[in-house]
This record gives sequence, structure tokens and C-alpha cells, in this order.
Amino acid sequence: MDLKRSIGFYFLLLVTIIQTSQSQIKIVKIDGAEEGRAPSEPSVAINMHDPDNIVVAAALDKYYVTFDCDNTWTNEKITSTYGVWGDPVMINDMNGYFYYFHLSDPAGNNWESEEILDRIVVQKSKDGGKTWDGGNFMGKNRPKDQDKEWAVVNPFNNHIYVTWTQFDKYGSSDPNDKSNIMFAMSPNGNKWSKAIRINKESGDCVDSDMTTQGAVPAVGMQGQVYVSWAYNEKIYFDRSYDEGKSWLNTDLVIADQPGGWDMDIPGINRCNGMPVLVSDISAFGFRGSLYVVWADQRNGVDDTDIWISKSISNGDMWSSPKRINDDPIGKHQFFPWVSIDQFNGNLYIVYYDRRNYDDLQTDVYLAFSSDGGNSFKNIKISDSPFVPDANIFFGDYTNIASIAGRIVPVWTRMDNGVTSIMAAIISQEDLGMKPSRKLETGKKKKKRKGKKK
Repeated sequence: MDLKRSIGFYFLLLVTIIQTSQSQIKIVKIDGAEEGRAPSEPSVAINMHDPDNIVVAAALDKYYVTFDCDNTWTNEKITSTYGVWGDPVMINDMNGYFYYFHLSDPAGNNWESEEILDRIVVQKSKDGGKTWDGGNFMGKNRPKDQDKEWAVVNPFNNHIYVTWTQFDKYGSSDPNDKSNIMFAMSPNGNKWSKAIRINKESGDCVDSDMTTQGAVPAVGMQGQVYVSWAYNEKIYFDRSYDEGKSWLNTDLVIADQPGGWDMDIPGINRCNGMPVLVSDISAFGFRGSLYVVWADQRNGVDDTDIWISKSISNGDMWSSPKRINDDPIGKHQFFPWVSIDQFNGNLYIVYYDRRNYDDLQTDVYLAFSSDGGNSFKNIKISDSPFVPDANIFFGDYTNIASIAGRIVPVWTRMDNGVTSIMAAIISQEDLGMKPSRKLETGKKKKKRKGKKK
């Protein structure tokens, strides 16, 4: 999609500076109220070749791009010949290309043709998120429904792996209708393998605790593909040593999730505690570790907490769940997402938090660890609380990216029933951590090339 023909526009952001106990953190309001469906479910990626180039996606069809870290952003809408219908996922590869995954338009809102099928769509940008191709797809399987995809890049060969839930019929209570975890791979994001089912035990199609949901892939030290998901009050795990051609004969249960992944949070019209999986492939002391983060209500429906479990055995054995939020019992923490900085092995977890209030006021917190998840420090990163409205769609996840000491959590905020997309631009030094080995920005690269000439 040509940027000049897109309906977005450039705008300068007013950046709010907030004071934390460590240093100053920039809070950026990337997008606010607009006509039509307000934005939600942000996903973020940082260019590996230029960390000042950050791209954020948001439901239903939005994307935002900066090339100067956070001061000037584009605000655009993406289009595709296959339609665009939410669940945005933004990743980038070792070449610096960005990939925008999203659902298609199965209800035919943009099409009248019966050939429009539900599928997972991916669109590629080779220019830092300025323009996008028309897209291609995986998971086309009439009349089944595709939902909740996530993707990861294998840094050793630049291949891309995607997992998601396939419903025989979304929302059906018919016991013959099942949900399953699907997998596809691509060497370049242009052509995809045939989608295969990887789970052994199917769920129902109700889209609740007995549904297989929340599949997130990760890549190991030798290129292994790992996947975790939630089902029937448990966290499941599977792995492949051959890029998804074969999987374990039995899915491994790696943690309990009392109360299940579908939970009630006052003020949120729907909330989940689905797991997020990451793998440490850095060159540092905890390399090879796997971490899974989720939320559950094992301590009661009025006390939602964030949990982490760790494996140093390729996923065979996992540590007992560790509580991440460090507040007294009795408050809600929810919608976590985790990122690992592969330049140093540091872990970062973003989540919503109500520890400071007795009502629906909600803050955003960041938990971080530099010792392989053995200990965490929690800080508030939002500048002010917000109050959500359960009658208005809030989205299903937050997101966070980190690279070479730069940490960018993104989240949805709601004020007076209207959502906005927020981001924090954080450095390790802001958190009182030792400086990381830095990536060079595009400006520095251009300057050195000029000198050589």
C-alpha cells in the first residue's frame, strides 16, 4: 500500500514525561478517539537494524510508524485483498522487514463474493513500515474459523512460524464442533506451508476455558519450535525439532491455571489469562531458558495475579509458578505480555494493575528481571490511572518489545468510554539497570557511510 495514497497523516506527538523512582520514562499517546471502531489490541516491533524505527499495529486495521524513536509517527490504515478483521500481530525479521498478521474478513463486510474465506493474513513491509504489500495467507479452510494467531521469526534462518486456534464453528456449543491449535511456516513470509494441527486434545468452540486458545510460538537455541496454549485450567506445551513437520506424541501439561484462562475482571467486557512463551537465545548466563507467563485467579476471583514458570530442560520440566506482581493480596493484575531482550537476556513483563485503588481505576506496570526470572522489580509506568467501561470492547491483549536495552510496552487505555493506544519508550538505564550493548541507529549508519565515500 502506497503511503501517499493511504488515508493516514503525519502528526507530532505530545510526549508526557513521568517521574519514576529510577529515572524519566516517556509516555506516548499514539492514537486516540476517532469515528468508527476505536483502536485496541496493540502489537509492537522494533527494527533490528535501526532501533529508532518502531512499528505498532492495532485493531481493527491501524498501524503507526516512527523513525525517530517516538517523536513523529504516521497514523495509517492497512488494506488487503483478503480483508482485515483484527487480532493484529507485528513482528520483524533479521533483514529488518516487518510483518503485519491479522484476521481476514469472513463476515463479508468488505466483500460480496462467496470466495472470501476465513484465514490468517500476513502483509510485509520492506521499508520500515511505510508501505505494505497486498498480503498472502494461511489457514484457509472452509467453513472453519481462524482466530488468535501469533508469530515468531527464527533468527538462525529467518523462517517465520505462526500458531493459532481453528474453530470448526466459532461460538458453537455443539459437542461435535472442536477447537484445535494450528501451525504453519514460511521461509520468507510469501508462501506458507499447509496448516497442520499440533495439539492432541481438542477443545470446544464456546471460546471459554474448555477451548484451546492462546497459542504463542518461540524458537530455541538449535532452532527448535516451541508452543504453549491454555485449555481446561492448564497450560500446555509442545515442541518440534524439524520446523513443525513433527511434534511430541503427547502434549505436556506444564502448569495449572486454576479458574481457567477466561476470567471476569470488573470493568473489562472480557478478559483472558492466556500464556505467553519466550525463549532465551542470547549469549548470556541464562541462555537456553524457556519462560511462560500468564494470569489466573488461583487466589480468588477478587485477586488476579501474574505468574511465571521456567524451564532449563528444553521444556521437559518446569519450575513452580512464581508470582510476579509484588503487591499485597486482594487486587487485580491482568493482561500480561512478556519480552526477552536477546542482547542481554533481560525479561520484561507489562500488565494492568489495580493495587493502588479500591475501585476500577487501573494503572500499567512493568516487571523486569536481569537474573533469569529469579527475582523481579515492579514499577508503575503509566502517568495516570484510567477507568474502563465493561460495555465497550477493550481488546484481548497488551504487548511489549525489547532490543539492545530499548524497551517499548504498548497498551490500550480507556477514558470516558473511548480507547486510545499508549506506549512507553524506556531504556535499561531508566530502570536502574546497567547499560546494554547498543544497536546503531539509522542516522549513525548513514553518517559513517558518508565518511567512507
